[in-house]
Amino acid sequence: MYGTMFVFATDLVDEGLETVLDNLQRRGGLSGVSLAVAYHHARDVFPHNPRRKVIYLEGGTTFFRPNPAEYTDTPLQPVASRLAEERDVLAELVAACERRGMVVHAWTVYLHNSRLGHLHPDLCQENAFGDRYLSNLCPANPAVRAFARALSRDLARRGARCILSESLSYHGLAHGDHHERYFLKFDARVHFLMSLCFCAFCLRAAREAGVDGERLRGWVRAELERFFADQAAETDLAELSRAEAAAMAGGEMAGLLRAREQVVTSLTAEVAQEIARGSDTRLQAFDMSGAARGYATGRPQGGPVLEYAWHDGVDVPALAQVAPGIEAIAYAHAPERVRFDVEAYRRVLPADKPLSLAMRPMLPDVDRPENLAAKVRLARELGIAWIDFYHYGFARLQALDWIRQAMEG
Repeated sequence: MYGTMFVFATDLVDEGLETVLDNLQRRGGLSGVSLAVAYHHARDVFPHNPRRKVIYLEGGTTFFRPNPAEYTDTPLQPVASRLAEERDVLAELVAACERRGMVVHAWTVYLHNSRLGHLHPDLCQENAFGDRYLSNLCPANPAVRAFARALSRDLARRGARCILSESLSYHGLAHGDHHERYFLKFDARVHFLMSLCFCAFCLRAAREAGVDGERLRGWVRAELERFFADQAAETDLAELSRAEAAAMAGGEMAGLLRAREQVVTSLTAEVAQEIARGSDTRLQAFDMSGAARGYATGRPQGGPVLEYAWHDGVDVPALAQVAPGIEAIAYAHAPERVRFDVEAYRRVLPADKPLSLAMRPMLPDVDRPENLAAKVRLARELGIAWIDFYHYGFARLQALDWIRQAMEG
């Protein structure tokens, strides 16, 4: 088992490429870097950045120089960041890591892209009322799928060991844009209904699954209109199981859930094939279902995090059949909770399928080095292929000392 760390191109430029690699390799005892090569908008605090402490990331852009020839079959054209126009950070990082014997992972956010969504609203998810979610490109749309394949081809021959695919799925209502406001009490059921996509291509996928998508759309719209009209419809429902969702609309929702999962699974298969074609790079599919569970508190509740993947149209066992490997999120303070979630993945993944973990070496997950060491020991015991530590720029440099102690322990 080896360790890498998530970094932004701004970390490498502001602190210096060699400085960051020295910190990761010598101080942190890490074997590689997971560079965000395509990322969403964000405003973050960077405690050890020598130039600035708060950065608005230039979201919806690539932090490498895309090859326009790869994108001729889609109207979606990647936008290179201003930083990438000045420096080819990915190429510099790959060369520097080769000299040091370190690996590079290309951490890639695919469909959560407000910049491209605002340019192409017709390619975004569409709710039951016909409103487009401009931060979320729809995975059922052929032009979006062509973009995902093209981005994968473009990255596959740039020297990364793997492409870590984030956001290659549907996206829910929450956490779509900055300054989101809705002054109503949305329970789990309302969130689910507001997150469903009824664009023409999702309706076609539903029809192929034997579902009358327009009738189901009408049912969803009517249910939401009742909620919007009457405060008495607000509830404290915090969780919604897949079985409960599938039973909606007289059971017709089950077919839509299956159709959504087929959309995501088939898109992942297409991306994996593009990456593997003529390349030594491989896909590691990032299952983000654990992010929402423990992101804010480090104390996820309820069943194993993979049981919530269906909200994004992700069927983890099916995904494991088409992706060479899976990365799961282990954002939890308690080692016992990490074991609980990882063992659930192990039960559904083939024995030979590489499973990697994303861990945070800082609050709210880690408050002392012994806690991190216990979780790293657990990961090694459970046969984890590698750990991606999140995130170099967000953590104090002290976290590197804790990582080294844990990895060497």
